[in-house]
Amino acid sequence: MEAIKDSVHDHIPVCDLAADLLDTPELQRLRHIKQLSTVRLVYPSANHTRFEHSLGVYHLASEALDLLGVEDRSALAVRAAALLHDVGHGPYGHQTEGILERRLGRHHDEVADLLADGDLAAVLEAHGLDPGEVAALVAGEGALGQLVAGELDVDRMDYLVRDAHHTGVPYGTIDHSRLLAALRLRGEDLVLAEGNVHAAESTLVARTLMNATVYRHHVSRIAGAMLERAGERLLDSTDLRTEAFARMTDDRLLGALRDCPATEDAARRLEERDLYKRAVWAELDDVPESVVTADHETVRAFEREIASTAGVDPESVLVDTPGEPGVPESSTRVVVDGEIRRLSEESPLVEGLRAAGRAQWRFGVYAPAESVPEVGAAAERALGIET
Repeated sequence: MEAIKDSVHDHIPVCDLAADLLDTPELQRLRHIKQLSTVRLVYPSANHTRFEHSLGVYHLASEALDLLGVEDRSALAVRAAALLHDVGHGPYGHQTEGILERRLGRHHDEVADLLADGDLAAVLEAHGLDPGEVAALVAGEGALGQLVAGELDVDRMDYLVRDAHHTGVPYGTIDHSRLLAALRLRGEDLVLAEGNVHAAESTLVARTLMNATVYRHHVSRIAGAMLERAGERLLDSTDLRTEAFARMTDDRLLGALRDCPATEDAARRLEERDLYKRAVWAELDDVPESVVTADHETVRAFEREIASTAGVDPESVLVDTPGEPGVPESSTRVVVDGEIRRLSEESPLVEGLRAAGRAQWRFGVYAPAESVPEVGAAAERALGIET
């Protein structure tokens, strides 16, 4: 068994299956997709990749399986799923996820097609694994699937610690060793053992603080909105197939944007950090519910209406609504007095974090600096926003 040196978990032992999977083009591609996408325009050291994150998730899954006493083929399948959990991501990760969901009709954790044939299928089958079973684990099916994709998943444990490490922001630091040791399998549920409500709360606090300072920083959101619109224009303006788009790396997508007349200005702005500015930055209570919950087509209609009113090019207006705020981790299952309960039923802190999420929530309208006054005024009138 080999070991790979990691900046977060030190030496990660790698089994034969993992070593073979790591050598596939699908896993090697993740070396060229940044974990935090446009966040690195805010935090310069946040240049870690989905490849190293996948290794970290594999490592934590392996530790959890040992602690849970899961062995043999079941453990091997979970290790494979942990390592492969991000192979479905497109370039720039979550920043292009909306494009792929709308055009391909699948989420990044729906990887059955990717595992059905080719190198990944060959490796899995050579090690006695069913690619369909591994794909189901990636999607979070079953109790062991919850370890890969669920409220207590090792994906979340790794990215919080890793993102905090690489950004230099301390808020994502959690006691993942305690969380792993507290995991229990109860039928079809993955739960935290008795006496671990505070450990579960720490993860919620970390996620809430990382959202505010890192994941939803306004500069990253502006760059992400610009990137998503540019990606849509690229697909609409060229013969590039969405499936090929989905398998690009960050640098290949940026190059394609640079070479397309319809997107070359967006590519230049992203490369030079010459980003749009905030024309509107509104709190939740100041935005009509119909705007908060608007779907993709409605948002595009908002942009056209605002641009027309402001007298600017429609491509110069970006409307960014993050949807309704929530705390999905509050449904974490914990054992209290011998019963399995939801964390939200046991922790008064959850309601405070929900309130914090609502207070942090912001609706944005972005435009080039020279158009901000006109766009801001037009957006407030068109959408009924009170700032």
